[in-house]
Amino acid sequence: MNQHGLGRGIALSVAASALFALMSGYTKWLAPLDGLDIFAWRIVWTLPGALLLVAVRNRWPQLCALRAKLAKNVRLLAAFATASALLGVQLWIFLWAPLHGRALDVSLGYFLLPLVMVLLGRFYYGERLDALQWAGVAAAAVGVAHEFIVTKAFAWPTLVVMLGYPPYFMLRRRLNVDALVSFAIEIMFMAPVALIMLIVRHSFATVAGAPLLSMVLLPGLGALSTIALASYLRASRYLPLALFGILGYVEPVLLVGVAVMLLGEPFSATHFATYGPIWLAVALTGVHSVRLVLRERARARSRLPMSEYHASVEHEIGAQEKERVD
Repeated sequence: MNQHGLGRGIALSVAASALFALMSGYTKWLAPLDGLDIFAWRIVWTLPGALLLVAVRNRWPQLCALRAKLAKNVRLLAAFATASALLGVQLWIFLWAPLHGRALDVSLGYFLLPLVMVLLGRFYYGERLDALQWAGVAAAAVGVAHEFIVTKAFAWPTLVVMLGYPPYFMLRRRLNVDALVSFAIEIMFMAPVALIMLIVRHSFATVAGAPLLSMVLLPGLGALSTIALASYLRASRYLPLALFGILGYVEPVLLVGVAVMLLGEPFSATHFATYGPIWLAVALTGVHSVRLVLRERARARSRLPMSEYHASVEHEIGAQEKERVD
């Protein structure tokens, strides 16, 4: 993996985490809609954004080709339907939790998710971890152990997040489809279900009487969702699974801040004993990420004569500019 791809993956992952955290606080502006309504509207408004991204990134041929394959291959169709269902559950609980005082439970699930992903990468995919990564895992494990000792169990929203996402990412890796195209197909699978939910729950009538909600806030939710999910899924293609999992610690840290400062959920000394070691894991992750980028840059320089190195950098920059234009 080259340094530019690695750096881009890290930047995309961090940006996605910030947008997801913002979305959690965004839900309180969407009253009187409840969690299911917000989830359904999110899907409806994310679909045009996803298709727009497909068009801007010149992915229409790939999207059409994949749709043709789905029409002919029942197993592939079932795999995408499964991926869509797994993702749909996660999108729903993420928006449901802040409205029901369970944002901290979900944030704990996101803290545990990177630990599960790192261990999955190590023992299932055979990825190697360096000392800083193991230190981060150990620090996070201390926080997790404290939470389990205090509560004697994990709340069900925590388990849904920590155990629901890994199969989704494993399935997407197995399908090996362009991240943006796959994302658009998954949203297309969810859109009919979302429309039925909105009709059955009379949500169209509710939104029709609130112009700010229908014309500004819900489209804004769709834009946030599209950009955040596209960034997150694209990052998953650039990064090793272990590093991708560890970078996932950034999002729950931000979610805790949103839950406490914007949503008013209590945060006690007991919570600090759980989250403190995990925040240390986040700091170690930051150090590891910076070192990894610098190491890749040093390797690139050492392998090429200076003239060739500068030429390769110019080639990479040119390729990135072309991709940006595309």
